[in-house]
Amino acid sequence: MSDDIHEVFAVKYAHHGPRGADLNFIGGDPHDVSEDLDFYVWAIVGKHGTIVVDSGFDEAMARRRDRKILKPIAEGLKSIGIAPESVGNVIITHLHYDHAGNYDVFPKAKYHLQDCEMEFATGRCMCDAKMRVAFEADDVTALVRKVFEDRVAFHDGEDEVVPGVSVHHIGGHSKGLQAVRVKTKRGYVVLASDSTHLYEHFEQNKVFPITYSAEDAVKGYAKLKALASSPKHVIPGHDPKVLARYPAANAGVEGWVARLDVEPRE
Repeated sequence: MSDDIHEVFAVKYAHHGPRGADLNFIGGDPHDVSEDLDFYVWAIVGKHGTIVVDSGFDEAMARRRDRKILKPIAEGLKSIGIAPESVGNVIITHLHYDHAGNYDVFPKAKYHLQDCEMEFATGRCMCDAKMRVAFEADDVTALVRKVFEDRVAFHDGEDEVVPGVSVHHIGGHSKGLQAVRVKTKRGYVVLASDSTHLYEHFEQNKVFPITYSAEDAVKGYAKLKALASSPKHVIPGHDPKVLARYPAANAGVEGWVARLDVEPRE
């Protein structure tokens, strides 16, 4: 395998549902079909070590936010041979509670974040209750502490983390939201995170209700498609269909961990 070719995995750890359309789309949906959300972290494995994308939330936060933990992220990662204590890099796509918790699970990792997301999460917008609804002070504070421990790498727009893995500022859902582009044997896979919660968001230009800028969210869909080798290479952040479209990573993790660097099922 080339130095810049990677394997990619989606690791499901929690679930929320039933959810009405008003919780997933601005303006709802005339059909009002319930579309649940799955919660994932992602693992990128290659010759430059393992990179984990996002760090999820724990059982205490699940109770606080009325979500259901199905398998703690450390357990999910270990099921595909990844020891959290050995992970060298964690990319935080944005600082919402479901992407930036479990901040003590990766004790040796360097954390990667967009400049403007830290500014957003620690600035005047957080004085407004509606703007901070998806942020948790403890998660943000934990990352600030890592800054003072020399464990945070900041990015401004587009940057390479290791050969074949790059971050790209998208915005929209959160001011500093970033997607992750990964070179794989099937082409460039884009881990969109909450740049598109569901396939339906970027396929139909719909916008999730918790949004810093709806305009940037819609513009972001075009950017995701441009970064990926095809629309089928874009991986939404919360869609249960990901586990149906992609094969399990191994025989013991069906319904929990999907392999994303291979072709999806028809």
